[in-house]
Amino acid sequence: MTLFRTILTALAGSFALLATASAFAAEPAAEPTNAPANAPATAPAPAAARPALWKVSDHDTTIYLFGTIHALPPGIDWYNGTVAAAFSGSQELVTEVANVDPTRLQSFILQTATLPKGKTLRGQMSRKGARKYAMAMAGLSLPPAAFDRYEAWYAAIGLSTLPMARAGFSSESGVEHILEARARTAGMAHSGLETPEYQLGLFDSLPAKTQQRYLLEVIDSLPSLRDQVQQMVAAWHRGDADTLARLMNSKEDDPALIETLLLQRNRAWSVWVQKRMARPGTVFLAVGAGHLAGTGSLQDQLDAAGVVSQRVQ
Repeated sequence: MTLFRTILTALAGSFALLATASAFAAEPAAEPTNAPANAPATAPAPAAARPALWKVSDHDTTIYLFGTIHALPPGIDWYNGTVAAAFSGSQELVTEVANVDPTRLQSFILQTATLPKGKTLRGQMSRKGARKYAMAMAGLSLPPAAFDRYEAWYAAIGLSTLPMARAGFSSESGVEHILEARARTAGMAHSGLETPEYQLGLFDSLPAKTQQRYLLEVIDSLPSLRDQVQQMVAAWHRGDADTLARLMNSKEDDPALIETLLLQRNRAWSVWVQKRMARPGTVFLAVGAGHLAGTGSLQDQLDAAGVVSQRVQ
């Protein structure tokens, strides 16, 4: 499996990911010590970005489909041209999640991610896994016991999010944050397809073995995390949907993870789009770019239902 789709493009909209990271940072045991002073990430190119944009439409309804990156380094000029025109001409913004209460979400995370009394994360690992985990924690200047209270999925998100934050990626620079700010300024309606509790609950619902595997693959990916994420952002920047699909989804080999985190959600969103087409208006639908790329994408689901999508950028 590949973690990058999960981190930046498919699950955990920017606010849910931000809340997770905030809960992680709020735990005294999980604070980094002697953290390395990594240089901030830079935009993949100085030119204006042209990320992919699609639309579905009929005589009185248009729904734009925009693939987002939930966390980005600052300085990427993507709000321009066709994307800016499509957004400014819309009456409604729809994202994966909306109206997040950070306090409520942090409470939810602690309730769902905390292991039963007497159990620890490291206590559930094999000797080999525990050794790899210890080395990863040391490499990030984190105490070995930082995630002992938590399930493997939470540790995986924490370990994958922290290096990105240190490299300059943030949800404040992410696409959703910018769109939501513009929607507020314009008085545009804003709603979410899901709740952040639902999104993080998908992780919690994964079998324990899948969670452990996910954590270990996150650990294996840490040395190349920044380079691979930069490749993905660069493909998004130039609107290269095929390369983006390959980078995000081609290494995914766990059917349960594919179904839970990607396909069932794309099917549900396809139904939402079809129902929304019955009402007039223009909607700007912005979801993780992993949902709009590759086999089983939202466009594929719509096409199977007889709804044709057209790429406009």
